[in-house]
Amino acid sequence: MTIGIVLETRAKIGESPTWVAQEEALYWIDVKAPALHRYLPASGATRTWTLTSDIGGFALMEGGDALVALREGIYRLDLDTEALHQIAPPPFDPKLFRFNEGACDPNGRFWIGVMFDPLEGSPPQQPGRLHSFTLRGGLRGEPDAAELHNGMAWNAEGTTFYLSHSNSREIIVFDYDVDGGLLSNRRVFATIPQELGIPDGAAIDSEGGYWCALHGGGKLRRFNPDGSVDHDIDMPVAQPTMCAFAGVDLATLYITSASDKMSEKEKAEQPLAGALFSLSSGKRGVSRQAFVL
Repeated sequence: MTIGIVLETRAKIGESPTWVAQEEALYWIDVKAPALHRYLPASGATRTWTLTSDIGGFALMEGGDALVALREGIYRLDLDTEALHQIAPPPFDPKLFRFNEGACDPNGRFWIGVMFDPLEGSPPQQPGRLHSFTLRGGLRGEPDAAELHNGMAWNAEGTTFYLSHSNSREIIVFDYDVDGGLLSNRRVFATIPQELGIPDGAAIDSEGGYWCALHGGGKLRRFNPDGSVDHDIDMPVAQPTMCAFAGVDLATLYITSASDKMSEKEKAEQPLAGALFSLSSGKRGVSRQAFVL
């Protein structure tokens, strides 16, 4: 399987690739740059919006703006002027936590995880609470907590929600009430062996397969709908971070990666660390809502 190099960006933490069909564009972020990026596959054109603090996730908004989850809170980003307007303050101490991993459910409810990532020192690890957000209801705390949330995805019907607790190397699955945005029936879908790193961002294909980036393990792993391992794809970098199906037919898989916390020796050995990649997986993705409502 041939892995294509789309952009040699040297992102610190490339994340959250999201296909926006209305624009035929791929949006993604660099958490620590911090920045929101857009890539147009048809022309190769790119654009970058520089932000003011770590970005953990984003969604687009009707009318041409974007919602960005920054360490400083939830903001509306004007994509024309780059002006930021705070919508909600952070529901945590930003010296200790930041948002990490965001995605919209089929009805446009934006889910956003929280990561323990202190700006100074090495305080004891603490879990952060999962949240959801709507423009009408604002931020809502959800019944889940972890030191590092990742791996959000929904099945094609929107009735099953996947979420990773990366530090415990568990992929969790819930029954999902899409109308109320309610979680129930929590169970473990799969676990990742320590030698393969941690479960990071993910995507769902039309057959119900769950594609997970193994950060630190240098692989993409496809799980069958029952949680068994289907197959692995070796990546040219140790830290793939997330994948997303894109293109008109949702048949191209884009993969972000990270160069964060790598030594100079490791960076020399992995010159593509932080790049944006693509591949033809042989599967088609499930259409994913990119707009918060």
